[in-house]
Amino acid sequence: MLKREKYLEKIRDFYDSNLIKILVGIRRCGKSVILEQIMQELKERNIDEDHIIYVNFEFIEFENLTDYKELNKYIKQKIKDDKLYYLFFDEIQNVEKFEKVINSLRASKKVSIFITGSNSRLLSEELSTVLSGRYVSFKINPLSYKEVLELLGEEKSTDEIFENYMKWGSLPNRFEFKKEEAIKNYLYGVFDSIILRDVVERLKIRDTALFNLILQYIIDTIGREFSAENIINFLKNEGRDVSTLTIYSYLDALCKALLIRKVYRYDIHGRAVLKTLNKYYVTDLGIAQIKNNKTEMDKSYAIENIVYNELLIKGYDVYTGKTKKGEIDFVATKSDKKIYVQVAFSIPNEDTKNREFGAYNVVKDNYPKYVITLDKLTYEFNGIKHVNLIDFLLDDNF
Repeated sequence: MLKREKYLEKIRDFYDSNLIKILVGIRRCGKSVILEQIMQELKERNIDEDHIIYVNFEFIEFENLTDYKELNKYIKQKIKDDKLYYLFFDEIQNVEKFEKVINSLRASKKVSIFITGSNSRLLSEELSTVLSGRYVSFKINPLSYKEVLELLGEEKSTDEIFENYMKWGSLPNRFEFKKEEAIKNYLYGVFDSIILRDVVERLKIRDTALFNLILQYIIDTIGREFSAENIINFLKNEGRDVSTLTIYSYLDALCKALLIRKVYRYDIHGRAVLKTLNKYYVTDLGIAQIKNNKTEMDKSYAIENIVYNELLIKGYDVYTGKTKKGEIDFVATKSDKKIYVQVAFSIPNEDTKNREFGAYNVVKDNYPKYVITLDKLTYEFNGIKHVNLIDFLLDDNF
């Protein structure tokens, strides 16, 4: 079992805290494994096993506990003394009004609560209200490329491993399968569970065919500015007449199911976040691959998506950058740090070099600027650093 140390080291400080610990991420990204690893670390600290209570709402034996009153009764019956109890609720979005249980337990018992979920509501301002702001959240992603190498027992990257990662993504369990057909079947299963449980049932969306078409359009236009007019025209060509309101409600559903992520534009000169002409990227390229209309995704956009996801893994808030004459692929910030990132598959000639590095000509501040490509040989040009993509993915200090 791969130890998700990058996440564990952030969560450890809160093991005994009365703040609610929320782990949120797409289905099958490894949240349950992280809970298991936390529970194991608690046992290694000699915490009594009967003071560690685990409920996975996807297990049939806990099916009756999706009623919040039954869940509250079940947990309170398990708590026998005044010592600290550690409560783990896996995929808690399956419990309607779960926040009532969490708030009640936290107020009445000496508990440390950990919850996971596969729905973006667990990161929303709404949650802050219902949980009285007494929580800390951790965004869990599919495996980083560095974790993939560790899982495979490889010390160095190879072209074959990277190509496989770029094509089939990094949901942990998909690495159990070697043949492409088996990988595809697994990914279809994950996708169907997301659609059925997190979209159709919870969000009351009935037209899954339309939902699929909109997802396919987003995948086909990864990294490009989103236009409602363009998607309406696309759907008309598919024989579907859809309102703008419906499109945005379905896009919101895709984001809530954590299949895709919306990226806002940042006006570099005006220093403001813009709410129009945003872009979308997929959470996992494996899901994108099976829903792609083409035999293979465009590799240029695939690596742009990889860089976006890796910036999130490295803890950045990420925007696309608007300049007076064009755009920068990403503006990434964390704490007092800010970087600019351009992404290209390679720089084979002077025209490409001038285009990628030239995007920074109108950016006059002194924040670090990078061009990331798959080229093996890199250099610096006008103070802008050219970085190999694999080096970027494996560098924890970037």
